Amino acid sequence: MSNVVSLQLPAGIRQPSHAAVVIIGGGIMGTSIAFHLAKAGVRNIVLVDRSVLGAGSSSKPLGGVRATFSDPANIVLGQRSLRAFEDFGQRFSTDIGLRKVGYLFLCRSESELLDCERSTVIQNGLGSTSRMISPAEAVDINPFLRQEALIGASFSPEDGFAEPGKVVQSYADAAAALGVCILEHTEVMDVAASGGSISSVTTNRGTITTDAVICCAGAWSQRVGDMVNVNLPVVPVRRQIGMTRQMSSPMPTVPFTLDLSTTMYFHNYRNGMLLGISNSNQEPGFARDFTHEWLPEFNAAARVCAPALEAPELECGWAGLYENTPDHNALIGASSSVGGFYYATGFSGHGFLQGPAVGELVRDLYLDRESFMDHTSFSADRFRTADQLIQEVHII
Repeated sequence: MSNVVSLQLPAGIRQPSHAAVVIIGGGIMGTSIAFHLAKAGVRNIVLVDRSVLGAGSSSKPLGGVRATFSDPANIVLGQRSLRAFEDFGQRFSTDIGLRKVGYLFLCRSESELLDCERSTVIQNGLGSTSRMISPAEAVDINPFLRQEALIGASFSPEDGFAEPGKVVQSYADAAAALGVCILEHTEVMDVAASGGSISSVTTNRGTITTDAVICCAGAWSQRVGDMVNVNLPVVPVRRQIGMTRQMSSPMPTVPFTLDLSTTMYFHNYRNGMLLGISNSNQEPGFARDFTHEWLPEFNAAARVCAPALEAPELECGWAGLYENTPDHNALIGASSSVGGFYYATGFSGHGFLQGPAVGELVRDLYLDRESFMDHTSFSADRFRTADQLIQEVHII
């Protein structure tokens, strides 16, 4: 299964020499921001991608959508995006494969249980419907689990998963229909600033003069920031997903399930399962080749809490990149040193599920107007002092 999408552009399209804003990166962030800006009336938007749309981090996620976080700002982004995913079919006439099977976080230690209890209180205070459940209830919801391994779990029934490729394609199509110029196979060679403000973007096609750049380059964002001396501390880390062979009849429908102790995760895909683990031995880097190096760690985790999934018979798999920041939370904001340089990157595995809301947030930031939430906790400036880091429990 591939989530890579490619927008069919008019023959002979050329890179313009000027733009009001250049968006770098054509994944969920870039296309969502492009659509929301264009819908708000911004014209002369150019979106560039070094490959094809959705070929970076947006091409390889499990597609989970959730508001199950411990940090209030992450919860708000997740909730607003969930509502957008629910309305996607009506708004864009597209079936994005949304399945609200819920999220199940497994607790196997007292500290994990306490963290989930605290998070559930925060989530419910912001309007979520998550709840704590017993080990017996967890097994009722997910029969793959071994009850004896658990001391509790949190369950959020409104969460689930969708198909990232279809979401990226819908945003791109809608943005193009509103006049956004989308250029694939267009690599940014340089971003220039003059007098403390953005002045141009040079690609392999030529130079675009512009007053504004929005960096949505995912795992490659640090390189873009370095071009104008803006620190975007994003490190690429390979994450791999396996898909079991398709059975003749459906497996039991289960929530998107995550073991907090080991980061093992799995959910249904047609008559099989998508499964993986955030391999603790994975070195940072841009490698995206699929291997079975993660399977021993996955098998050890499955042996404890989901024995039926140990040693899975994999039909295929793929590897993608997490775009990790030091505290594994997003970078959203505007540079305090370079005027006109904005960023939405470093989502550390949460990008797809927060993409719709981030598109709105960056739109409002660019237009200098009040938004549905304050973005400042996600500013890259937080890394100047340790006491401003975001503490998020629900990270895989």
